[in-house]
Amino acid sequence: MDRHEQHHIIGYRKLTGIWLVLLILTALTVAITRVELGGYKVIAALTIACAKAGLVIAFFMHMKYEGRLLRWLLFLALVTLAIFIGLTFFDVLYR
Repeated sequence: MDRHEQHHIIGYRKLTGIWLVLLILTALTVAITRVELGGYKVIAALTIACAKAGLVIAFFMHMKYEGRLLRWLLFLALVTLAIFIGLTFFDVLYR
């Protein structure tokens, strides 16, 4: 192990708080399904899902404490995934 390597220990209080926020966001997602929002229902659910994914990636996967290069590579991978999903929706839309 490299002596310059730093370990980031996240306390149980912070992890429990993030877990509770994830539970609240999940309950909010379920609550949105019962409200009539029209086409905005999908946008609201996807926004909440992105927020939950961001919390999981940042804290439970410790990406918050990684270097800039690894964060940019993750961002590039997620943008590439979003482009492919967008192109798939574009294809389905115009069939």
